[in-house]
Amino acid sequence: MEFNRSRMTVADVRALKGVRQMSMVYVQTVEEAAACASAGIDVLSIEQQFWSPEMRIAAGDCFVQVGLNYGRLATTDDYLRAGHDALLNGGDCCYCAASSEIISRLSAEGIPIVGHVGLIPSRRTWTGGFKAVGKTLDSAQLVMQQIRNLEESGAFAAEIEVVPAEITRAIAERTSLVLFSMGAGTGGDAQYLFAEDILGYTQGHRPRHAKVYRDFLAEFERLQLERVTAFSEFRADVESGAYPEEQHLVGVDDEVLNAFITSLDNNS
Repeated sequence: MEFNRSRMTVADVRALKGVRQMSMVYVQTVEEAAACASAGIDVLSIEQQFWSPEMRIAAGDCFVQVGLNYGRLATTDDYLRAGHDALLNGGDCCYCAASSEIISRLSAEGIPIVGHVGLIPSRRTWTGGFKAVGKTLDSAQLVMQQIRNLEESGAFAAEIEVVPAEITRAIAERTSLVLFSMGAGTGGDAQYLFAEDILGYTQGHRPRHAKVYRDFLAEFERLQLERVTAFSEFRADVESGAYPEEQHLVGVDDEVLNAFITSLDNNS
């Protein structure tokens, strides 16, 4: 995939640490990626199952983090193949929630890696479920240790999720990692939200840090009602004979039709 020279590189992202807050959005569709690109969002997070050449085109100048599927990938070789595929398809870096050993191997191959600290959804059972991490001394020290592990493993950045803002700031001042903050305050280097939260169609629990900017759920419900109504009208037209009308049909010259019927009759 041809590289877009106006797009940020890992070096550019690292150079922004402590300079300004970046915007970051998790998206799942081409339409969401294109909208983020048009809006000037800095960083997109896209899971590997949604990553495609079409997504890369839609993402425009956005720096894209491709999420390697923890739990679906198992061995180091699995992660290496997935990481290289993500970059070959135009990804700028990879998110990886796997072990330090796997992150080290990916980093050694030159694959830029973003790790995860604080509330890690795939490992939430170890920190008590979906709740803040870092509110006690032991818990805050655990987050710092996670940061150190990522530094040693060669990661260049980390998502820091649902950690007290003051703890995040203290950590940010003591690490070279770029911190993508999800509900962890402005001490990090980017503010990270899911498109579904921004657009108001979150399924299930909406996290405290989410901010809703539009009510897409109501619009989706309206569109679904319109679908049902349209399909009902189509069924009624079929049953009444109102569809198809003359304008929906392909015509044929009478001469051709008569000749065809005669040929059928002669061969019957």
